[in-house]
Amino acid sequence: MKEFGIGDRQIGVRHPPFVIAEMSGNHNQSLDRALAIVDAAAAAGAHALKLQTYTADTITLDVHEGEFFISDDKSLWKGESLHSLYQQAYTPWEWHAPIFERCREKGLLCFSTPFDETAVDFLEHLGVPAYKIASFENIHLPLIRKAAATGKPMIMSTGMASLAELDEAVQAARDAGCSDLVLLKCTSSYPSTPEFSNLRTIPHLRELFKVEVGLSDHTMGVGAAVAAVALGATVIEKHFTLSRADGGVDSVFSLEPAEMQALVVETERAWQALGVVSYGPSEKEQGSLKFRRSLYVAADMAAGEAFTPENLRIVRPGYGLPPKFFDLIMGRKITVDAKKGTPVTWDLV
Repeated sequence: MKEFGIGDRQIGVRHPPFVIAEMSGNHNQSLDRALAIVDAAAAAGAHALKLQTYTADTITLDVHEGEFFISDDKSLWKGESLHSLYQQAYTPWEWHAPIFERCREKGLLCFSTPFDETAVDFLEHLGVPAYKIASFENIHLPLIRKAAATGKPMIMSTGMASLAELDEAVQAARDAGCSDLVLLKCTSSYPSTPEFSNLRTIPHLRELFKVEVGLSDHTMGVGAAVAAVALGATVIEKHFTLSRADGGVDSVFSLEPAEMQALVVETERAWQALGVVSYGPSEKEQGSLKFRRSLYVAADMAAGEAFTPENLRIVRPGYGLPPKFFDLIMGRKITVDAKKGTPVTWDLV
């Protein structure tokens, strides 16, 4: 599979996982807080910060009843209309430039999820290195074609999409000019739970669509992300906030700075641990071979004396013959005098 880069980061199984901190609406409508989130993401070791680019009017209608009102008792956002929710959550477009600039100062890549075609045009002027397509937009083929036509790498979440819908989305992206595509396994519930994450889908996505794969994770903690890397994920996206106690539309399922730092460290450890198919002692294990068991003289012996269970033992260290020769040597005679603690070698038998 062809490797590719997003900015200065290489994406692929030969490279550490690409960790994206998703700001979403956790700025709580404060630019100062948004910039503090950038600083915290950089300090935690994240590789990129991602925004969402929309307005309430580009994503829904200004209607506050019926289907436009959230009445689901299980929803984090019960009692809000879609329009009022997105009015709280959106990142003002005039904030994008200073956020991008702070990211550059901190060594973070910065890109965004556009939610309509005008957002793509806006983000192009900011020189984004990639585009993210959200789970709720993976059926929005006109938007996918618009972003793909820029020729930039695309990351697309797969939440809720059927296999047929994913095939349409991938084909639309490729036909419109996207050659570098990542699909993120995603469960679009907030927060999500591990038992509904179905991470075994990750290698299936890779094989089916011949693309890089990753995880957009809404579970708590870092366990699902570490498991995803073990299954081949090369990109990890998690929502990020300064403190869940500060509230906000996405705070409940967002990582705090110490947790983001743990995510970066543990996913890279998981990637390092994958290694290659290997048997036999590794370079690091060579020094431990001496602690294996082997055959030793267990009592002083005179030349011509037979080996018995009393004078031949399988013990540590490992400088004698392997234990598998114990039965073969039992009853044979030793060729020279040997003290207790002498390793048994073929020239003694």
